[in-house]
Amino acid sequence: MTETSFFDRVYEVVKQIPRGKVTSYGAIANFIGASGSARMVGWAMNNASKMEDIPAHRVVNRNGLLTGKHHFPGTRLMEQMLEAEGVQIEEDKIVNFQQHFWDPSAEL
Repeated sequence: MTETSFFDRVYEVVKQIPRGKVTSYGAIANFIGASGSARMVGWAMNNASKMEDIPAHRVVNRNGLLTGKHHFPGTRLMEQMLEAEGVQIEEDKIVNFQQHFWDPSAEL
């Protein structure tokens, strides 16, 4: 039996974030039993922004800021992807963040 890598565990959670919802690096880290590893979740998301089957645009920081936007091609791709799902963005921040927040610990 092979051990699932940290990045793979992160990707499995991210794949389940519903359209129009977002979660945070820390919420994912807590859910997979690696609380305090939000930065490592961020590193996983840096790689995932190039993977079509991982909705990396739905992962933001704990304040709703699009901190990973620089890892997407173009200037506003992350923002445009979220807006296409009905999430309003102003100055790189999600408007009504709590309304769009999806907590894997409560949902999965």
